Amino acid sequence: MSEYIDELNNEFASKTPESLLHYLINKFCRKIALSTSLGPEDQILTDMLMKINKNANIFTLDTGRLFPETYSLLDKTNMHYGIKIHVFFPDYQKIEEMVSTAGINLFYESIENRKLCCRLRKLEPLNRAFNGLDAWICGLRREQSITRSDMKLVEWDAANNLIKINPLIEWTEKQVWDYIKEKHVPYNILHDKGFPSIGCQPCTKKVEHGENVRSGRWWWEAPEHKECGLHK
Repeated sequence: MSEYIDELNNEFASKTPESLLHYLINKFCRKIALSTSLGPEDQILTDMLMKINKNANIFTLDTGRLFPETYSLLDKTNMHYGIKIHVFFPDYQKIEEMVSTAGINLFYESIENRKLCCRLRKLEPLNRAFNGLDAWICGLRREQSITRSDMKLVEWDAANNLIKINPLIEWTEKQVWDYIKEKHVPYNILHDKGFPSIGCQPCTKKVEHGENVRSGRWWWEAPEHKECGLHK
């Protein structure tokens, strides 16, 4: 597997994200999926995939604590492309137990509590979404945060036993927004209001001009901890 991944990295290093996606969709068919958080990068990948194959597999995770604007974007994206993005939800019984034990806003109290919340609201439904897949596509970029600086175009996701593809890993923030504006890709209106990176509502805040794009995510934690566990 490592040899195959190295081959993909070498072959597509200087090619466009679209060429990589075209190869992957033909190679894996329904055994590959885009995991979208409806962020700008994921919206771009959705746009690219829809131009390659309207039946491409796309899913998202509804944690139950998203912004209203995010839900609006989900509807708008489905209507814009004429698709139905598959939505996965947390196990309500596990969420009820967590809230009963630790409180509704437990994530502010400790990193352990925050990771517990992320695990139940994101990782558990993500594992169900991965059922039957051989590979998954993500909208990660190196410049987003220090936790992503070493990620590659194609990787082996040992935690989930899947090939992980980051087609926009080398893209800059400018490239992202140039594409969105040029192709008229739907995006979250909160991006125009100081929210460059958007997750759950209680864990996301506006950022000041010049700050890192992910500085508004889990802002009370140190930068090296700012991952929910989806991307290790």
